[in-house]
Amino acid sequence: MIIGILKETTKNEFRVSANVETVKKLIKLNHQVIIEKDSGLNSSITDEEYINAGAKVKNSSKEIFDESNLILKVNPLSEKELDTIKNNTICISFFQIKDQINNINLYLNKNLTLLSMSHIPRTTLAQKMDALSSQSNIAGYKAVIIGSNHIQTYMPLLMTAAGTIQPAKVLILGAGVAGLSAIATAKRLGAQVFAFDVRAVVKEQVESLGAKFIEVETDTDEGTGEGGYAKEVSEDYKKKQGELLEQEITKMDLVITTALIPERPAPILITKKMVESMKHGSTIMDLAASNGGNCEFTKADEIINHNGVIIDGYCNLPSTMAFHASQLYAKNIYNLIEHIYQEETLNFEEEITQGSTLIHNGKIMNDLMKKMTNKDS
Repeated sequence: MIIGILKETTKNEFRVSANVETVKKLIKLNHQVIIEKDSGLNSSITDEEYINAGAKVKNSSKEIFDESNLILKVNPLSEKELDTIKNNTICISFFQIKDQINNINLYLNKNLTLLSMSHIPRTTLAQKMDALSSQSNIAGYKAVIIGSNHIQTYMPLLMTAAGTIQPAKVLILGAGVAGLSAIATAKRLGAQVFAFDVRAVVKEQVESLGAKFIEVETDTDEGTGEGGYAKEVSEDYKKKQGELLEQEITKMDLVITTALIPERPAPILITKKMVESMKHGSTIMDLAASNGGNCEFTKADEIINHNGVIIDGYCNLPSTMAFHASQLYAKNIYNLIEHIYQEETLNFEEEITQGSTLIHNGKIMNDLMKKMTNKDS
């Protein structure tokens, strides 16, 4: 196949879908690789490095679309790109169905095949392709680094001649990949770390990283859904959760929220009342901002100051570490290609192919996409 790498056009997107290492590996699999000029510059990869790895650099995205059988991207194709792409092309990128509803017909009309890095199954075999996890790991780390810059306190305990400085108190809401990364980073910086999650099963992981797990007293683990993801909880649980967080949040210097439900708006965990009870100078880093946010005040890609409390809603923290984020994403996408294209055709009996393929030759393969678009095709 001829594999095309496009320069990302989304605002604040600095990642690229292939690096020097994966270009070499793709060529070893007998693929040709063509790359749009300057695609890797924001990830500190020059065109010369790509050329030395065996790729050919093209001057425009149109050349990439005209010559490629397979297009690799970080973000979904834009409407303009979908107008340009030739029929029967295969596309691999992140893809949230709810955010792309208006563009789905463009994929269908051109008989495109779409594999989504957002829909890789959560299985042992698929771990090396799990781009959501690799990028969430970065987001959790960077949220602590940026959050520690917002607050007006030290993170670690300090004993000085002028007196003892107590460590910052950090609360992580959601103990998935991003949350666990945030916990580990905050602990390394010396903070006193607390964590909450609706899934009681993550308590052991939280405590193994040195954080205190705060939990709602309940007889069932109702927050654990399919694939280990969090799911919607009952109104009774939400009430108890709110009461618990109201007590804890007043003590915190930094709160990092990571709660997401796949293909659903993010749940509100931090209410107006909670924010107004927080200490002046404290900070909320909302990693769910792109899905509406876990805090009532969150605005996507904005920093809000409400009565002295900072709410940071930056939506693409992995992109702020573009070199390593691209390195990991490129490996994820290479591992997917290596796995599913061992033969000439896609094998839909195989769970990774089945899970990640949303559209095949203009036909919707994903049940949720069929439901959300009211299509049976």
